[in-house]
Amino acid sequence: MADTEGENLQSQIDEIEALSSIYGDDWCVIDEAARIFCIKVSSSSDHPEWTLCLQVILLPEYPSAAPPLYQLNAPWVRGEDRMTISNNLEEIYLQNLGDNILYLWVEKIREFLEEKSKTSFPAPSSKATTEETAADDDDIASSSELLNDLLACSHIDESFDTLEGVGKEVPTINHGEPISDRRSTFQAHLASVKSPGEVKEVLNKLYENKKIASATHNIYAYRICSEKTKALIQDCEDDGETAAGKRLLHLMQILDARDVMVVVSRWYGGILLGPDRFKHINNCARNILIKHHCTNSAEDSGKHVGKNKNHTKEKKRIEH
Repeated sequence: MADTEGENLQSQIDEIEALSSIYGDDWCVIDEAARIFCIKVSSSSDHPEWTLCLQVILLPEYPSAAPPLYQLNAPWVRGEDRMTISNNLEEIYLQNLGDNILYLWVEKIREFLEEKSKTSFPAPSSKATTEETAADDDDIASSSELLNDLLACSHIDESFDTLEGVGKEVPTINHGEPISDRRSTFQAHLASVKSPGEVKEVLNKLYENKKIASATHNIYAYRICSEKTKALIQDCEDDGETAAGKRLLHLMQILDARDVMVVVSRWYGGILLGPDRFKHINNCARNILIKHHCTNSAEDSGKHVGKNKNHTKEKKRIEH
């Protein structure tokens, strides 16, 4: 075991040295001890119209037995684009098990950005896509907070069963009661899931609904207890609403919700809500989790506590 970790560390050092030489100023060391790195990827070095930041943690098991944990950071990376990039990175990992893959990841992302630059879409703004761009002081992350966020919201889990469940029947999706405030509307959607593959199936099904697909933000989080390893797999997505996915996942952790995902759609009405937007997102999620008996914490023992039994199959009408 020690020999393997030593070989992994040396392999990481060699890879980092090569990447630093190749990408120069675009390569950044966030925390060497924690093995956290960042690279700026652009569609073109001459005219970088599309850009994103790839942040990675190199685990002790990488590259022999586990992929890097990663986050894709750019104001325009949402929904379908994020899923496409994630699928590409997962495919590269599966095709190169045991090998160093960061260079392949970076160039695949660059290829995706170059394809986008050829479309008729305008170049993305450097400003955040959420209409409320001012970050709260507690949202400015230190390297230790970034480490925790990456570990909590990693896109590839250690058992790498993200493709499991794809192609099976889509889990039942339940829709919560909408909450409206100053012309913005929030609505939660919940499904019982057993693998990240089922998460993708649920997202694809939701995006088939034109009203949900047209939402300003579709924030989601999920927590799954892996049947293979008994490890807890969890992930979150802001979809342009800065820090909303992390807050939603934190709520699910407090409620000890397992084998379930929650998506909160927000339709922006043109009036800034400030911190109230996070309150509405969490209230929508909490209400639907409690209603469908998906909480296990003592905090809600007086309401509805129990395993994820998904007693009801009725579907509410999508309202807006």
